[in-house]
Amino acid sequence: MDTQVIRAQMPTLVRGHVPSKLRTFKFNIFDGQPKVSTLGFHIDPKPFEGKVIARTDEAIVVKTGRAEFAVLDRALVTEVPDEGAKVQVEPYARHRFDGLRADTPEEETAFTADGQPYTVQRFVLGSAPAKLPIPEPRCPELQQLIQQMEQLPAPDGFRRITHMLVDAGARDFTWVDPLPEDIIATPPAIGFTVATAKFQGRVTVLYERGLDLYAVELHRDGELVERVGEVFFDALGETLERLIDDGNWRRIRVQCLPGRKSAQH
Repeated sequence: MDTQVIRAQMPTLVRGHVPSKLRTFKFNIFDGQPKVSTLGFHIDPKPFEGKVIARTDEAIVVKTGRAEFAVLDRALVTEVPDEGAKVQVEPYARHRFDGLRADTPEEETAFTADGQPYTVQRFVLGSAPAKLPIPEPRCPELQQLIQQMEQLPAPDGFRRITHMLVDAGARDFTWVDPLPEDIIATPPAIGFTVATAKFQGRVTVLYERGLDLYAVELHRDGELVERVGEVFFDALGETLERLIDDGNWRRIRVQCLPGRKSAQH
């Protein structure tokens, strides 16, 4: 979608949908690119509802407020609604392995001086972690691998590697947490199952002690189908993206609300 063209078209597209007394209107463009706050942090947009007021070959315009609109990249929407349809729109947002949005405040239990428990919600501005469902390991190399997967960026620059795994449907996690003397015979590793258009099967990320590098293995039906060795830690995200990321996470979910016009598939 050519955003410059859409911006130039917007006054014409929204004409008749803005109160006559207002001379300005606002709109957000959803084209699969990350949203950034005024403070420079990546943010995850919230779902919203609105009415479709215009369609072009490239865009769908949804009225979301009195003089507010959303512009959706037509190539990314899951359904193309008719003009006049009331829709619910869910742009991409990073998620955790428990299914919650990654920007959900973390909760922990604290205690008063007399021992009464209470819940504390903690939220770090600009933070949207997706922690691996793996307990604290004893092996330093496995601990480092976990930290790198949780903190290193995916190639898109918006997600972390673990967000990429969530989007790939990663589940059934296993891990190898060896003692120091067993680190060569049983290398530290994290395994999981994914299901994407690129690959469906078992993925294992292993630490190679001799080279101080990683290897990524793909298994299907118990058989090794691909192995990428000598992966530097800063290339881990790029390697996993090439092997398992199909890009469908960029899709914008659009659903027509009941009692309104149906959508074109």
